[in-house]
Amino acid sequence: MAGTATQFEALDDFLDDGLTLPVTGRDGRTREYHIPDPTAEAGIRIERITTLAARLAAGGSVPEQPVLDDDEEQDLYRLCLGDAYDRLRAEVSWSMFKHVALTSMFWITADAETALEYWRTGEAPGKAGRNRAERRQISRASSVKGAANGTPSQASTSGTRAASQRRSRGGQGRAPRPI
Repeated sequence: MAGTATQFEALDDFLDDGLTLPVTGRDGRTREYHIPDPTAEAGIRIERITTLAARLAAGGSVPEQPVLDDDEEQDLYRLCLGDAYDRLRAEVSWSMFKHVALTSMFWITADAETALEYWRTGEAPGKAGRNRAERRQISRASSVKGAANGTPSQASTSGTRAASQRRSRGGQGRAPRPI
């Protein structure tokens, strides 16, 4: 095997040079925004910030101080969005801006599939909830189960005569009418 050389393709042949996302602006129009692949320096900073946040989350304890102050958070978004940052900030709502920035962050720190999962669900990758139909099915099943196994509340008139008065609480008011 000494004479066999492994041939590598150029990196740009299989790596994405950016991420293009369709986003509805404040004017109601949907536009595509191209998020460029970050510089190596920006990628290192993004990795460092997200790794710190992941460690804090894994520890289960809430940090006494915010992990990022407002300026650092905006800096993270600027790092993730690159040249698209100013245009997005000017044209879209805060919730759209943040969703695009976090999608970009997942693309940078993980991969396109992870970013797509976040883009579609708004949930941290791997923790996405069930789809709408599954949530409805679970909700209906628990409602039916609760209704079938529940006992009537104290205020229920089920099984009593319509003319009978409810007893007042705390012994105040009129006494119940004899039956």
